[in-house]
Amino acid sequence: MDTRKISLKQYGITSTKTHYNLSSKELTTICIEQNLGKLANTGALAVNTGEFTGRSPKDRFIVKDQITKDQVWWDGTINQPFDSDKFDKLHKKVVDYLSTKELYVRDAFSGADKNYQVSLRVITELAWVSLFTNNMFINPTQEELKDFSPEWVVLQAPSFMAVADEDGTRQHNFSIINFTKKVILIGGSGYTGEVKKGIFSVMNFILPVNMNTFPMHCSSNVGDNGETAIFFGLSGTGKTTLSADVKRKLIGDDEHGWTEDNKVFNMEGGCYAKVIDLSAENEPEIFGAIKEGALLENIVFKNGNEVDFSDVSITQNTRVSYPINYIDNIQEPSVGENPKNIFFLTADAFGVLPPISKLTPGQAAYHFISGYTAKVAGTEAGITEPVPSFSACFGAPFMPLHPTKYAEMLSDKMSKHNVNVWLVNTGWTGGPYGIGNRMKLKYTRAMINAALDGKLDKIDYITHPIFKLAMPTTCENVPTEVLNPRNTWSDKAAYDEKAKHLAKQFHENFKTFKEGANQTILDGAPEK
Repeated sequence: MDTRKISLKQYGITSTKTHYNLSSKELTTICIEQNLGKLANTGALAVNTGEFTGRSPKDRFIVKDQITKDQVWWDGTINQPFDSDKFDKLHKKVVDYLSTKELYVRDAFSGADKNYQVSLRVITELAWVSLFTNNMFINPTQEELKDFSPEWVVLQAPSFMAVADEDGTRQHNFSIINFTKKVILIGGSGYTGEVKKGIFSVMNFILPVNMNTFPMHCSSNVGDNGETAIFFGLSGTGKTTLSADVKRKLIGDDEHGWTEDNKVFNMEGGCYAKVIDLSAENEPEIFGAIKEGALLENIVFKNGNEVDFSDVSITQNTRVSYPINYIDNIQEPSVGENPKNIFFLTADAFGVLPPISKLTPGQAAYHFISGYTAKVAGTEAGITEPVPSFSACFGAPFMPLHPTKYAEMLSDKMSKHNVNVWLVNTGWTGGPYGIGNRMKLKYTRAMINAALDGKLDKIDYITHPIFKLAMPTTCENVPTEVLNPRNTWSDKAAYDEKAKHLAKQFHENFKTFKEGANQTILDGAPEK
Protein backbone atom coordinates (compact mmCIF):
# COMPACT_ATOMS: atom_id res chain seq x y z
CA MET A 1 0.00 0.00 0.00
CA ASP A 2 1.23 3.49 -0.87
CA THR A 3 -0.53 6.32 0.99
CA ARG A 4 1.69 9.15 -0.27
CA LYS A 5 0.17 12.42 -1.34
CA ILE A 6 0.97 13.28 -4.93
CA SER A 7 1.31 16.52 -6.84
CA LEU A 8 -0.80 16.91 -9.96
CA LYS A 9 0.65 20.25 -11.05
CA GLN A 10 2.06 18.73 -14.22
CA TYR A 11 -1.56 18.32 -15.34
CA GLY A 12 -2.52 21.83 -14.26
CA ILE A 13 -4.43 20.50 -11.23
CA THR A 14 -3.66 22.51 -8.10
CA SER A 15 -5.72 20.58 -5.53
CA THR A 16 -3.75 19.86 -2.37
CA LYS A 17 -6.26 17.25 -1.17
CA THR A 18 -5.02 14.22 -3.06
CA HIS A 19 -4.85 10.57 -2.06
CA TYR A 20 -2.52 8.20 -3.88
CA ASN A 21 -3.09 4.48 -4.40
CA LEU A 22 -5.22 3.95 -1.31
CA SER A 23 -6.05 0.35 -0.44
CA SER A 24 -9.47 -1.11 -1.18
CA LYS A 25 -10.21 -1.15 2.54
CA GLU A 26 -9.34 2.54 2.91
CA LEU A 27 -11.42 3.51 -0.13
CA THR A 28 -14.39 1.47 1.10
CA THR A 29 -14.19 3.13 4.52
CA ILE A 30 -14.12 6.60 2.93
CA CYS A 31 -17.22 5.78 0.86
CA ILE A 32 -19.12 4.60 3.93
CA GLU A 33 -18.06 7.67 5.94
CA GLN A 34 -19.10 10.01 3.11
CA ASN A 35 -22.43 8.19 2.70
CA LEU A 36 -21.55 7.27 -0.89
CA GLY A 37 -22.24 3.57 -0.48
CA LYS A 38 -23.40 0.77 1.78
CA LEU A 39 -21.84 -2.54 2.78
CA ALA A 40 -23.56 -5.71 1.66
CA ASN A 41 -23.71 -8.64 4.07
CA THR A 42 -20.82 -10.20 2.12
CA GLY A 43 -18.53 -7.24 2.81
CA ALA A 44 -18.72 -5.81 -0.72
CA LEU A 45 -19.38 -2.08 -1.18
CA ALA A 46 -22.58 -1.18 -3.03
CA VAL A 47 -22.95 2.21 -4.77
CA ASN A 48 -25.40 3.92 -7.08
CA THR A 49 -23.75 5.46 -10.15
CA GLY A 50 -26.43 8.13 -10.46
CA GLU A 51 -28.04 9.36 -13.66
CA PHE A 52 -26.13 6.91 -15.85
CA THR A 53 -26.22 3.19 -15.13
CA GLY A 54 -24.54 2.27 -18.41
CA ARG A 55 -22.33 3.77 -21.06
CA SER A 56 -23.58 6.63 -23.21
CA PRO A 57 -22.20 5.74 -26.68
CA LYS A 58 -23.66 8.84 -28.34
CA ASP A 59 -21.50 10.97 -26.05
CA ARG A 60 -18.17 9.29 -26.77
CA PHE A 61 -15.76 11.19 -29.04
CA ILE A 62 -12.24 10.95 -30.47
CA VAL A 63 -10.20 14.06 -31.16
CA LYS A 64 -9.57 14.28 -34.89
CA ASP A 65 -5.94 15.26 -35.46
CA GLN A 66 -2.78 14.20 -37.31
CA ILE A 67 -2.68 10.82 -35.57
CA THR A 68 -6.31 9.87 -36.00
CA LYS A 69 -7.63 11.62 -39.12
CA ASP A 70 -6.55 8.89 -41.56
CA GLN A 71 -6.58 5.92 -39.17
CA VAL A 72 -9.92 6.09 -37.34
CA TRP A 73 -13.09 4.88 -39.05
CA TRP A 74 -15.18 8.07 -38.91
CA ASP A 75 -18.52 6.35 -39.33
CA GLY A 76 -20.50 9.24 -37.82
CA THR A 77 -22.18 7.26 -35.06
CA ILE A 78 -19.57 5.21 -33.16
CA ASN A 79 -16.35 7.14 -33.77
CA GLN A 80 -17.42 10.77 -33.63
CA PRO A 81 -14.80 13.46 -34.29
CA PHE A 82 -14.07 16.16 -31.74
CA ASP A 83 -12.27 19.41 -32.51
CA SER A 84 -8.78 19.83 -30.98
CA ASP A 85 -9.38 23.42 -29.93
CA LYS A 86 -12.70 22.51 -28.32
CA PHE A 87 -10.95 19.70 -26.46
CA ASP A 88 -8.27 22.04 -25.11
CA LYS A 89 -10.89 24.46 -23.76
CA LEU A 90 -12.99 21.70 -22.19
CA HIS A 91 -9.85 20.09 -20.80
CA LYS A 92 -8.95 23.36 -19.08
CA LYS A 93 -12.44 23.59 -17.58
CA VAL A 94 -12.24 20.05 -16.17
CA VAL A 95 -8.75 20.69 -14.78
CA ASP A 96 -9.95 23.87 -13.06
CA TYR A 97 -12.94 21.99 -11.66
CA LEU A 98 -10.82 19.13 -10.31
CA SER A 99 -8.45 21.64 -8.73
CA THR A 100 -11.23 22.52 -6.27
CA LYS A 101 -11.92 18.92 -5.24
CA GLU A 102 -10.51 16.24 -2.98
CA LEU A 103 -9.03 13.74 -5.45
CA TYR A 104 -8.12 10.09 -5.61
CA VAL A 105 -5.20 9.08 -7.83
CA ARG A 106 -4.33 5.56 -8.92
CA ASP A 107 -1.49 4.33 -11.08
CA ALA A 108 -1.96 1.07 -12.93
CA PHE A 109 -1.15 -0.90 -16.07
CA SER A 110 -3.23 -2.23 -18.93
CA GLY A 111 -1.77 -5.41 -20.39
CA ALA A 112 -0.59 -8.51 -18.50
CA ASP A 113 2.17 -9.11 -21.07
CA LYS A 114 4.88 -6.59 -20.19
CA ASN A 115 5.94 -6.35 -23.84
CA TYR A 116 2.55 -4.82 -24.67
CA GLN A 117 1.82 -2.98 -21.43
CA VAL A 118 0.56 0.61 -21.20
CA SER A 119 0.91 2.66 -18.01
CA LEU A 120 -2.08 4.64 -16.73
CA ARG A 121 -2.97 7.27 -14.15
CA VAL A 122 -6.63 7.67 -13.22
CA ILE A 123 -7.59 10.88 -11.40
CA THR A 124 -11.13 11.07 -9.99
CA GLU A 125 -13.23 12.91 -7.44
CA LEU A 126 -14.96 9.69 -6.28
CA ALA A 127 -13.28 7.22 -3.94
CA TRP A 128 -15.30 4.31 -5.33
CA VAL A 129 -14.11 5.03 -8.88
CA SER A 130 -10.57 4.64 -7.54
CA LEU A 131 -11.70 1.35 -5.98
CA PHE A 132 -13.06 0.28 -9.37
CA THR A 133 -9.71 1.15 -10.99
CA ASN A 134 -7.91 -0.84 -8.31
CA ASN A 135 -10.12 -3.84 -9.07
CA MET A 136 -10.07 -3.65 -12.86
CA PHE A 137 -6.49 -2.85 -13.83
CA ILE A 138 -3.08 -4.30 -13.08
CA ASN A 139 -1.55 -2.86 -9.93
CA PRO A 140 2.17 -2.01 -10.07
CA THR A 141 4.57 -3.38 -7.49
CA GLN A 142 6.11 -1.00 -4.97
CA GLU A 143 9.33 -1.16 -6.97
CA GLU A 144 7.48 -0.21 -10.18
CA LEU A 145 5.77 2.70 -8.43
CA LYS A 146 9.08 4.32 -7.48
CA ASP A 147 9.72 5.56 -11.01
CA PHE A 148 6.19 5.24 -12.38
CA SER A 149 5.64 7.46 -15.41
CA PRO A 150 2.10 7.17 -16.81
CA GLU A 151 1.80 7.17 -20.57
CA TRP A 152 -1.96 7.84 -20.46
CA VAL A 153 -4.02 9.92 -18.03
CA VAL A 154 -7.73 9.61 -17.31
CA LEU A 155 -9.50 12.63 -15.81
CA GLN A 156 -12.88 11.55 -14.45
CA ALA A 157 -15.17 14.29 -13.11
CA PRO A 158 -18.71 12.90 -12.78
CA SER A 159 -20.13 16.05 -11.20
CA PHE A 160 -18.76 18.36 -13.90
CA MET A 161 -21.47 19.21 -16.42
CA ALA A 162 -20.57 20.41 -19.89
CA VAL A 163 -22.51 23.11 -21.71
CA ALA A 164 -23.18 21.52 -25.07
CA ASP A 165 -23.41 24.67 -27.22
CA GLU A 166 -20.28 26.09 -25.68
CA ASP A 167 -18.16 22.95 -25.24
CA GLY A 168 -18.97 21.04 -28.43
CA THR A 169 -20.53 18.05 -26.69
CA ARG A 170 -23.95 16.57 -27.41
CA GLN A 171 -25.19 17.14 -23.85
CA HIS A 172 -23.79 17.57 -20.35
CA ASN A 173 -21.93 14.23 -20.19
CA PHE A 174 -18.98 13.21 -22.36
CA SER A 175 -16.11 10.79 -22.83
CA ILE A 176 -13.38 12.09 -25.15
CA ILE A 177 -10.13 10.39 -26.19
CA ASN A 178 -7.16 12.46 -27.32
CA PHE A 179 -4.44 10.24 -28.87
CA THR A 180 -1.98 13.10 -29.30
CA LYS A 181 -2.14 14.31 -25.70
CA LYS A 182 -2.82 10.78 -24.39
CA VAL A 183 -5.68 11.98 -22.24
CA ILE A 184 -9.16 10.52 -21.69
CA LEU A 185 -11.59 13.16 -20.49
CA ILE A 186 -14.77 11.94 -18.76
CA GLY A 187 -17.41 14.19 -17.27
CA GLY A 188 -21.08 14.27 -16.28
CA SER A 189 -21.33 10.51 -15.66
CA GLY A 190 -20.47 8.38 -12.65
CA TYR A 191 -20.76 5.09 -14.51
CA THR A 192 -17.44 3.34 -14.01
CA GLY A 193 -17.65 1.49 -17.32
CA GLU A 194 -16.75 4.73 -19.09
CA VAL A 195 -13.28 4.52 -17.52
CA LYS A 196 -12.84 0.86 -18.41
CA LYS A 197 -14.08 1.19 -21.99
CA GLY A 198 -12.17 4.42 -22.57
CA ILE A 199 -8.92 2.60 -21.86
CA PHE A 200 -10.05 -0.39 -23.93
CA SER A 201 -10.71 1.95 -26.88
CA VAL A 202 -7.17 3.29 -26.56
CA MET A 203 -5.74 -0.23 -26.57
CA ASN A 204 -7.88 -1.14 -29.59
CA PHE A 205 -6.10 1.60 -31.53
CA ILE A 206 -2.50 1.38 -30.39
CA LEU A 207 -2.21 -2.44 -30.33
CA PRO A 208 -2.97 -3.00 -34.05
CA VAL A 209 -1.48 0.29 -35.28
CA ASN A 210 1.73 0.31 -33.23
CA MET A 211 2.28 -3.30 -32.11
CA ASN A 212 0.71 -5.52 -34.81
CA THR A 213 -1.43 -7.10 -32.08
CA PHE A 214 -5.08 -8.13 -32.46
CA PRO A 215 -7.26 -6.57 -29.71
CA MET A 216 -10.35 -8.55 -28.73
CA HIS A 217 -13.54 -7.89 -26.76
CA CYS A 218 -13.60 -11.40 -25.34
CA SER A 219 -13.02 -13.61 -22.33
CA SER A 220 -10.50 -16.45 -22.29
CA ASN A 221 -9.39 -19.44 -20.27
CA VAL A 222 -6.91 -22.28 -20.53
CA GLY A 223 -7.21 -26.03 -19.95
CA ASP A 224 -4.86 -28.42 -18.19
CA ASN A 225 -3.42 -29.27 -21.61
CA GLY A 226 -2.37 -25.65 -22.08
CA GLU A 227 -4.90 -24.97 -24.84
CA THR A 228 -6.48 -21.51 -24.76
CA ALA A 229 -10.15 -20.87 -25.55
CA ILE A 230 -11.57 -17.47 -26.49
CA PHE A 231 -15.17 -16.30 -26.01
CA PHE A 232 -16.45 -13.33 -28.00
CA GLY A 233 -19.84 -11.88 -27.18
CA LEU A 234 -21.78 -8.76 -26.32
CA SER A 235 -23.06 -7.96 -22.83
CA GLY A 236 -25.47 -10.57 -21.54
CA THR A 237 -24.36 -13.41 -23.82
CA GLY A 238 -22.34 -15.24 -21.16
CA LYS A 239 -18.68 -14.27 -21.69
CA THR A 240 -17.91 -13.89 -18.01
CA THR A 241 -20.02 -16.85 -16.90
CA LEU A 242 -18.69 -19.33 -19.46
CA SER A 243 -15.05 -18.37 -19.05
CA ALA A 244 -15.26 -18.77 -15.25
CA ASP A 245 -15.14 -22.56 -15.44
CA VAL A 246 -13.90 -24.47 -12.39
CA LYS A 247 -12.20 -26.98 -14.72
CA ARG A 248 -10.18 -24.34 -16.57
CA LYS A 249 -7.94 -21.47 -15.51
CA LEU A 250 -9.30 -17.98 -16.19
CA ILE A 251 -7.05 -15.67 -18.19
CA GLY A 252 -9.54 -12.79 -18.25
CA ASP A 253 -13.22 -12.01 -18.68
CA ASP A 254 -13.49 -9.15 -21.16
CA GLU A 255 -10.51 -7.63 -22.97
CA HIS A 256 -7.46 -9.30 -24.51
CA GLY A 257 -4.68 -8.95 -27.03
CA TRP A 258 -3.42 -11.68 -29.40
CA THR A 259 0.21 -10.94 -30.14
CA GLU A 260 2.46 -11.46 -33.13
CA ASP A 261 4.52 -13.91 -31.04
CA ASN A 262 1.45 -16.12 -30.49
CA LYS A 263 0.37 -15.13 -26.99
CA VAL A 264 -3.05 -14.14 -25.67
CA PHE A 265 -2.91 -11.69 -22.76
CA ASN A 266 -5.50 -10.09 -20.52
CA MET A 267 -5.59 -6.30 -20.73
CA GLU A 268 -7.08 -6.04 -17.25
CA GLY A 269 -6.46 -7.12 -13.69
CA GLY A 270 -10.04 -7.78 -12.72
CA CYS A 271 -13.55 -8.76 -13.78
CA TYR A 272 -16.67 -6.67 -14.36
CA ALA A 273 -19.59 -9.07 -14.27
CA LYS A 274 -23.32 -8.58 -14.68
CA VAL A 275 -25.15 -9.81 -11.58
CA ILE A 276 -28.75 -9.85 -12.76
CA ASP A 277 -30.30 -13.10 -11.46
CA LEU A 278 -26.91 -14.23 -10.14
CA SER A 279 -26.99 -17.40 -8.05
CA ALA A 280 -24.44 -19.50 -6.18
CA GLU A 281 -25.73 -22.59 -7.97
CA ASN A 282 -25.35 -21.38 -11.56
CA GLU A 283 -22.34 -19.05 -11.23
CA PRO A 284 -20.46 -20.03 -8.05
CA GLU A 285 -17.19 -18.35 -9.03
CA ILE A 286 -18.73 -14.91 -9.57
CA PHE A 287 -21.07 -15.28 -6.60
CA GLY A 288 -18.12 -16.10 -4.34
CA ALA A 289 -16.17 -13.07 -5.56
CA ILE A 290 -18.71 -10.63 -4.11
CA LYS A 291 -16.83 -10.02 -0.91
CA GLU A 292 -14.75 -7.36 0.83
CA GLY A 293 -13.02 -5.19 -1.77
CA ALA A 294 -15.56 -5.93 -4.51
CA LEU A 295 -17.74 -3.06 -5.82
CA LEU A 296 -21.44 -3.61 -6.57
CA GLU A 297 -23.20 -1.09 -8.80
CA ASN A 298 -26.88 -0.15 -8.88
CA ILE A 299 -28.15 -3.21 -7.02
CA VAL A 300 -31.10 -3.21 -4.59
CA PHE A 301 -31.03 -4.63 -1.06
CA LYS A 302 -33.56 -6.81 0.70
CA ASN A 303 -33.75 -7.75 4.38
CA GLY A 304 -31.40 -4.94 5.32
CA ASN A 305 -28.11 -5.51 3.49
CA GLU A 306 -28.73 -8.69 1.49
CA VAL A 307 -28.39 -8.19 -2.28
CA ASP A 308 -31.55 -8.88 -4.28
CA PHE A 309 -30.03 -10.05 -7.55
CA SER A 310 -33.44 -10.28 -9.21
CA ASP A 311 -34.38 -6.64 -8.56
CA VAL A 312 -33.83 -4.53 -11.68
CA SER A 313 -35.76 -1.47 -10.52
CA ILE A 314 -32.65 0.70 -10.94
CA THR A 315 -31.29 -0.98 -14.07
CA GLN A 316 -30.97 -4.30 -15.88
CA ASN A 317 -27.24 -3.55 -15.96
CA THR A 318 -26.42 -4.39 -12.34
CA ARG A 319 -22.68 -5.06 -12.02
CA VAL A 320 -19.82 -6.11 -9.76
CA SER A 321 -16.11 -5.45 -10.19
CA TYR A 322 -13.47 -7.48 -8.36
CA PRO A 323 -9.77 -8.34 -8.72
CA ILE A 324 -9.14 -11.39 -10.89
CA ASN A 325 -7.54 -13.22 -7.97
CA TYR A 326 -10.96 -13.32 -6.31
CA ILE A 327 -11.53 -16.22 -8.72
CA ASP A 328 -9.79 -19.31 -7.34
CA ASN A 329 -8.73 -20.91 -10.59
CA ILE A 330 -6.78 -18.31 -12.57
CA GLN A 331 -3.85 -18.31 -14.95
CA GLU A 332 -0.82 -16.50 -13.50
CA PRO A 333 0.31 -14.36 -15.17
CA SER A 334 -2.82 -13.71 -17.25
CA VAL A 335 -1.22 -14.92 -20.48
CA GLY A 336 -1.98 -17.98 -22.62
CA GLU A 337 -0.76 -19.63 -25.80
CA ASN A 338 -2.46 -19.52 -29.22
CA PRO A 339 -6.13 -20.55 -28.94
CA LYS A 340 -7.33 -23.79 -30.48
CA ASN A 341 -11.03 -22.89 -30.22
CA ILE A 342 -12.90 -19.59 -30.53
CA PHE A 343 -16.54 -19.23 -29.53
CA PHE A 344 -18.86 -16.48 -30.80
CA LEU A 345 -21.62 -16.12 -28.20
CA THR A 346 -25.04 -14.75 -29.11
CA ALA A 347 -28.22 -14.54 -27.05
CA ASP A 348 -30.63 -15.03 -29.93
CA ALA A 349 -34.00 -14.00 -28.52
CA PHE A 350 -35.72 -15.11 -31.74
CA GLY A 351 -34.91 -18.75 -30.97
CA VAL A 352 -33.61 -19.27 -34.52
CA LEU A 353 -29.86 -20.00 -34.32
CA PRO A 354 -28.52 -23.43 -33.34
CA PRO A 355 -27.17 -23.86 -29.80
CA ILE A 356 -23.79 -24.66 -31.35
CA SER A 357 -22.53 -24.74 -34.94
CA LYS A 358 -19.13 -24.91 -36.60
CA LEU A 359 -18.16 -22.02 -38.89
CA THR A 360 -16.15 -21.95 -42.08
CA PRO A 361 -13.48 -19.21 -42.34
CA GLY A 362 -15.88 -17.10 -44.42
CA GLN A 363 -18.72 -17.56 -41.95
CA ALA A 364 -16.38 -16.76 -39.07
CA ALA A 365 -15.37 -13.45 -40.67
CA TYR A 366 -19.00 -12.65 -41.58
CA HIS A 367 -20.36 -13.33 -38.08
CA PHE A 368 -17.41 -11.54 -36.47
CA ILE A 369 -18.09 -8.39 -38.47
CA SER A 370 -21.83 -8.75 -37.80
CA GLY A 371 -21.50 -9.21 -34.02
CA TYR A 372 -25.10 -10.30 -33.51
CA THR A 373 -27.17 -10.67 -30.38
CA ALA A 374 -30.73 -9.58 -29.53
CA LYS A 375 -32.36 -7.26 -27.05
CA VAL A 376 -35.37 -8.64 -25.24
CA ALA A 377 -38.53 -6.94 -24.04
CA GLY A 378 -38.02 -4.75 -21.01
CA THR A 379 -34.29 -4.10 -21.40
CA GLU A 380 -34.92 -0.68 -22.90
CA ALA A 381 -37.91 1.64 -22.97
CA GLY A 382 -40.23 0.88 -25.86
CA ILE A 383 -38.95 -2.65 -26.57
CA THR A 384 -41.91 -5.03 -26.42
CA GLU A 385 -40.54 -7.90 -28.51
CA PRO A 386 -37.05 -9.14 -29.48
CA VAL A 387 -34.94 -6.69 -31.48
CA PRO A 388 -31.76 -7.73 -33.34
CA SER A 389 -28.64 -5.95 -32.14
CA PHE A 390 -25.47 -5.88 -34.22
CA SER A 391 -22.13 -4.63 -32.93
CA ALA A 392 -19.19 -5.09 -35.31
CA CYS A 393 -16.39 -7.26 -33.93
CA PHE A 394 -18.56 -7.87 -30.85
CA GLY A 395 -17.51 -4.47 -29.55
CA ALA A 396 -18.15 -1.70 -32.09
CA PRO A 397 -18.35 1.17 -29.55
CA PHE A 398 -14.74 0.50 -28.56
CA MET A 399 -13.21 -0.12 -31.99
CA PRO A 400 -11.61 3.02 -33.51
CA LEU A 401 -10.46 1.29 -36.73
CA HIS A 402 -12.64 -0.03 -39.55
CA PRO A 403 -14.20 -3.41 -38.59
CA THR A 404 -12.63 -5.13 -41.62
CA LYS A 405 -9.17 -4.31 -40.16
CA TYR A 406 -9.94 -6.39 -37.06
CA ALA A 407 -11.68 -9.09 -39.16
CA GLU A 408 -8.60 -9.40 -41.36
CA MET A 409 -6.42 -9.84 -38.29
CA LEU A 410 -8.75 -12.58 -37.02
CA SER A 411 -8.80 -14.35 -40.39
CA ASP A 412 -5.01 -14.22 -40.54
CA LYS A 413 -4.73 -15.76 -37.06
CA MET A 414 -7.26 -18.46 -37.92
CA SER A 415 -5.48 -19.55 -41.10
CA LYS A 416 -2.01 -19.49 -39.54
CA HIS A 417 -2.97 -21.55 -36.49
CA ASN A 418 -5.83 -23.75 -37.75
CA VAL A 419 -8.29 -22.50 -35.15
CA ASN A 420 -11.84 -23.90 -34.81
CA VAL A 421 -14.55 -21.24 -34.64
CA TRP A 422 -17.98 -22.03 -33.17
CA LEU A 423 -21.19 -20.00 -33.06
CA VAL A 424 -22.97 -20.62 -29.74
CA ASN A 425 -26.53 -19.48 -29.05
CA THR A 426 -26.99 -18.87 -25.33
CA GLY A 427 -30.43 -17.36 -26.01
CA TRP A 428 -33.80 -18.97 -26.64
CA THR A 429 -34.96 -22.38 -27.84
CA GLY A 430 -38.43 -23.75 -28.59
CA GLY A 431 -39.64 -20.35 -29.72
CA PRO A 432 -38.76 -16.67 -29.36
CA TYR A 433 -38.56 -14.75 -26.09
CA GLY A 434 -41.94 -14.93 -24.37
CA ILE A 435 -42.79 -18.33 -25.88
CA GLY A 436 -39.63 -20.46 -25.77
CA ASN A 437 -37.16 -20.94 -22.93
CA ARG A 438 -33.63 -19.73 -22.32
CA MET A 439 -31.03 -22.34 -23.26
CA LYS A 440 -29.97 -24.20 -20.12
CA LEU A 441 -26.51 -23.23 -18.95
CA LYS A 442 -25.63 -26.88 -18.33
CA TYR A 443 -26.32 -27.66 -22.01
CA THR A 444 -24.21 -24.75 -23.21
CA ARG A 445 -21.34 -25.81 -20.97
CA ALA A 446 -21.66 -29.40 -22.19
CA MET A 447 -21.47 -28.31 -25.85
CA ILE A 448 -18.49 -26.05 -25.23
CA ASN A 449 -16.70 -28.77 -23.27
CA ALA A 450 -17.36 -31.23 -26.10
CA ALA A 451 -15.81 -28.80 -28.59
CA LEU A 452 -12.80 -28.20 -26.34
CA ASP A 453 -12.27 -31.93 -25.80
CA GLY A 454 -12.40 -32.65 -29.54
CA LYS A 455 -15.56 -34.71 -29.20
CA LEU A 456 -17.30 -32.74 -31.95
CA ASP A 457 -14.55 -33.48 -34.48
CA LYS A 458 -15.68 -36.99 -35.48
CA ILE A 459 -19.46 -36.78 -35.57
CA ASP A 460 -22.01 -36.10 -38.28
CA TYR A 461 -23.22 -32.59 -39.09
CA ILE A 462 -26.23 -31.28 -40.97
CA THR A 463 -26.51 -27.86 -42.61
CA HIS A 464 -28.99 -25.23 -41.49
CA PRO A 465 -31.13 -24.50 -44.58
CA ILE A 466 -31.14 -20.72 -44.16
CA PHE A 467 -28.01 -19.79 -42.20
CA LYS A 468 -25.91 -22.56 -43.84
CA LEU A 469 -24.36 -23.42 -40.47
CA ALA A 470 -22.95 -26.89 -39.72
CA MET A 471 -24.96 -28.30 -36.79
CA PRO A 472 -23.78 -31.40 -34.88
CA THR A 473 -26.32 -34.22 -34.79
CA THR A 474 -25.18 -35.51 -31.39
CA CYS A 475 -23.42 -34.10 -28.35
CA GLU A 476 -22.66 -35.75 -25.05
CA ASN A 477 -24.97 -34.64 -22.18
CA VAL A 478 -27.25 -32.65 -24.53
CA PRO A 479 -30.68 -33.90 -25.72
CA THR A 480 -30.48 -34.56 -29.47
CA GLU A 481 -33.64 -32.58 -30.26
CA VAL A 482 -32.05 -29.42 -28.79
CA LEU A 483 -29.23 -29.39 -31.36
CA ASN A 484 -31.50 -28.49 -34.29
CA PRO A 485 -33.51 -25.39 -33.31
CA ARG A 486 -36.32 -26.12 -35.78
CA ASN A 487 -37.04 -29.38 -33.95
CA THR A 488 -37.71 -27.50 -30.71
CA TRP A 489 -40.54 -25.42 -32.20
CA SER A 490 -44.04 -26.89 -32.20
CA ASP A 491 -44.93 -24.68 -35.21
CA LYS A 492 -42.30 -25.46 -37.87
CA ALA A 493 -43.73 -22.94 -40.35
CA ALA A 494 -43.44 -20.22 -37.73
CA TYR A 495 -39.80 -21.17 -37.20
CA ASP A 496 -39.06 -20.95 -40.94
CA GLU A 497 -40.68 -17.54 -41.13
CA LYS A 498 -38.75 -16.25 -38.13
CA ALA A 499 -35.46 -17.63 -39.47
CA LYS A 500 -35.99 -15.87 -42.82
CA HIS A 501 -36.83 -12.66 -40.96
CA LEU A 502 -33.60 -12.82 -38.95
CA ALA A 503 -31.55 -13.64 -42.07
CA LYS A 504 -32.96 -10.52 -43.72
CA GLN A 505 -31.82 -8.46 -40.70
CA PHE A 506 -28.29 -9.84 -41.10
CA HIS A 507 -28.20 -8.81 -44.76
CA GLU A 508 -29.57 -5.36 -43.99
CA ASN A 509 -26.95 -4.78 -41.30
CA PHE A 510 -24.07 -6.00 -43.50
CA LYS A 511 -24.72 -3.40 -46.21
CA THR A 512 -22.40 -1.05 -44.30
CA PHE A 513 -19.48 -3.48 -44.65
CA LYS A 514 -20.25 -5.15 -47.98
CA GLU A 515 -18.02 -2.92 -50.09
CA GLY A 516 -14.88 -3.82 -48.11
CA ALA A 517 -15.63 -7.54 -47.83
CA ASN A 518 -14.13 -10.18 -50.12
CA GLN A 519 -16.14 -12.99 -51.74
CA THR A 520 -15.17 -15.52 -49.06
CA ILE A 521 -16.71 -13.30 -46.38
CA LEU A 522 -19.80 -12.60 -48.50
CA ASP A 523 -20.28 -16.34 -49.00
CA GLY A 524 -20.54 -16.69 -45.22
CA ALA A 525 -23.87 -14.85 -45.21
CA PRO A 526 -27.21 -16.61 -44.70
CA GLU A 527 -29.55 -17.23 -47.61
CA LYS A 528 -31.58 -14.25 -48.74
